[in-house]
Amino acid sequence: MKNNLNIFSKTETCPVRNVLDRFGDKWSILVIMILNKKEFMRFNELRRTVGDISQKMLTVTLKKLEADGLVSRKVYPEIPPRVEYQLTKLGNSLVPHIENLTSWAVKNFSKIVESREKYKV
Repeated sequence: MKNNLNIFSKTETCPVRNVLDRFGDKWSILVIMILNKKEFMRFNELRRTVGDISQKMLTVTLKKLEADGLVSRKVYPEIPPRVEYQLTKLGNSLVPHIENLTSWAVKNFSKIVESREKYKV
């Protein structure tokens, strides 16, 4: 295991740091979980569902997720243009791990809050 620790030393070559850096922001996991609930969603529907995200931030988030192969974007040649987003197979494979992390966070939230309160001293 000691030799394997070298992969963590640089963000560019560390799979964990590299991947978590890309979708560990405020919006990406939320967008992934929302897209998981429907087969596909249009941009404005997704924005309404997220609620307090700006149009620009949703665009940036979707582009990052698309670049990483987690979300696909389909443009229909209509007027007005219709664009739909959905999780890819890779994106769907991430969902159970996010759900596990979510369950852990819910289960341990009160302990974490309690510890934060004690730390303020």
